[in-house]
Amino acid sequence: GREGTSPFAPEAEEADETMTIRERLDQVREEIAAACAEAGRSPDEVVLVAVTKTHPPERIREAHAAGVCAVGENRAQELLAKRPLLADLDLEWHMIGHLQTNKAKAVAPQTALLHSVDRVDLIRAIEKLALPHRLDVLLQVNTTGEATKSGVEPAELPALADAARRSPALRLRGLMTIGPLGGTELENRRAFAALRAHRDQLAAAHRDLELTVLSMGMSGDFREAILEGSTLVRIGSRIFGE
Repeated sequence: GREGTSPFAPEAEEADETMTIRERLDQVREEIAAACAEAGRSPDEVVLVAVTKTHPPERIREAHAAGVCAVGENRAQELLAKRPLLADLDLEWHMIGHLQTNKAKAVAPQTALLHSVDRVDLIRAIEKLALPHRLDVLLQVNTTGEATKSGVEPAELPALADAARRSPALRLRGLMTIGPLGGTELENRRAFAALRAHRDQLAAAHRDLELTVLSMGMSGDFREAILEGSTLVRIGSRIFGE
């Protein structure tokens, strides 16, 4: 399935089931490097987050052995179940799926980066936790207008960004979006370019913020995302299979 959407949604690119996780990772890294070369960027500018939803801890260990440093989960209960089983690994855990306010208390302390802040209620829930450190977050923006997607509407982004910026509990690092389901190359690039433009507008309005993270691009569209400035790609099925 597509990371961040329905687990039954079609994937534009499917993993070769005869390859090992290490071989698939090598292939994905080569494609990331090729996209960066096409964009005139360094591959060091793009972080690969391996999306591990529905995949067991043994598969994550295999990915870590092949050089994966960051993993992303869509569901709170999966992150909370798997993380203790992999506590011996030096892994950075990202929460990339929609987070219910009642799950924030359990998830926020376990998360290096929360990609999916899309409403003020969630900011207020995190503030009540009194975490010992500011939580690094991204604001999720719906850049495609698809009703099935989470994310703040672009018109509401400035107000949400202001709430995040003023919150003593958060450190706003950038923005996240999910590309169009089954989009053409042009549609994908348009959605990703829109996110970059929203980030640039926020950065111009708030010089105090370092909005360096653009989380965009998944298994089927990470090339277009990198061409439009992505600094973090979320890749699941191309690494782990369906």
